[in-house]
Amino acid sequence: MTSGQNGMPVEILVVGPVIASLMEALEREFTVHRLWQAQSQEEWLRSHGAAIRALVTTFVDGASEELLNALPNLEIIASYGVGIDRIALDVVKQRGLLLTNTPDISEPVADAALALLLAVTRRICQADRFVRAGQWSHQSFPFGTHLGGKLCGIVALGRIGKAIAVRVQAFGMRIAYYGPNRKPEMPYEYYDNLVSLARDADFLVLALPGGEATRHIVNADVLNALGPHGFLINVARGSVVDEAALIRTLEAGGIAGAALDVFEHEPLGESPLMQLENVVLLPHIASATVETRHEMGNVVMANLKAHFSGGAVHTPVSL
Repeated sequence: MTSGQNGMPVEILVVGPVIASLMEALEREFTVHRLWQAQSQEEWLRSHGAAIRALVTTFVDGASEELLNALPNLEIIASYGVGIDRIALDVVKQRGLLLTNTPDISEPVADAALALLLAVTRRICQADRFVRAGQWSHQSFPFGTHLGGKLCGIVALGRIGKAIAVRVQAFGMRIAYYGPNRKPEMPYEYYDNLVSLARDADFLVLALPGGEATRHIVNADVLNALGPHGFLINVARGSVVDEAALIRTLEAGGIAGAALDVFEHEPLGESPLMQLENVVLLPHIASATVETRHEMGNVVMANLKAHFSGGAVHTPVSL
């Protein structure tokens, strides 16, 4: 077990459920506490918060200001996921806490983006329902949309955006991108205005981080620019899309369709999106492969062990 200066095992707090292999690895190295199982989280934190030196959380659970303030001796936050927009970053910076994440999930997320592209353009989900309902024997299924030659506008050409570009290029699509800065090393056309990219693109694929800086960056103006023949694909964060504006646009036929892995409020409750045939809905599973989730757990463990052995963590987040 990993021990502190007093020879006692390091105590860590896990905010919410993680995969079994990660929990088992954590328990081999540390004294582990499960916050989500506490009858009263506030009472537990008052009694035990001072003993906690590491916090393990997920992109869903995050770490609120109240939680961090209840852990006065916290040193490191290890986030099991790439997104950090649900972590109280002001507190992290103010206290000089070490923050790590698991950023290398680009390949499965890019796979999911391509799957969504194909699903919404070839009407895969509709076609499945069509066959199961016995409609094939007495009517034809509507035509889909071909990807080849179409312009795929990628919003944020980071790790995930680049991986998406490789995949859609293999399908014969043209590529352009929007972001805060041009990437001279990339051979794709750069737009410094999102509305302009949406106006020219056949598909707008979102691969940007969440947070206040990108909240509702895809608004009614962007959707109107995308137009009645354009498709929206979101494997980023639900917060980057004005969901109410998206619903209004879809209901009015303002865009051809949308394929969404993420939503403003998760899990998705009753929503008009569920009634629209030109929308594909996934339960936030773009990175959810067995291999990826195990590797994410390995990164969390490597960061914690490196920190408590006096070494440098592998995937620090710079704020």
